[in-house]
Amino acid sequence: MGDFTLEDLGDGRFALSGEMTFDTAERILKQSEDPFEAHTQLEIDLSGVSQSDSAGLALLLEWVTWANHTVREIRFIGMPERVAAIAKTTEVERLLSRGERWAGFIEAPEV
Repeated sequence: MGDFTLEDLGDGRFALSGEMTFDTAERILKQSEDPFEAHTQLEIDLSGVSQSDSAGLALLLEWVTWANHTVREIRFIGMPERVAAIAKTTEVERLLSRGERWAGFIEAPEV
């Protein structure tokens, strides 16, 4: 089973490191639910991802879908080359930026 770390850097910024694969994607998604819920603007740094596959791309698309459905902004930095290549090949690369579409700041929900 692969290892990963999802670190909360504060102010809606997170860093994912380790594996973003079939072995870890579901666990990453579950671990991200509560911390992501507290923010309306999210920035996910993926530069620490050491291994990725199509399940990693599916995870990012799931986060984008969640952000769009819950009126949040989400942005990815440090995209792993393999995920970017799979996104380009499958013609979904533009979907990865759909979570950045909101122009104004949205107030965070009361916790």
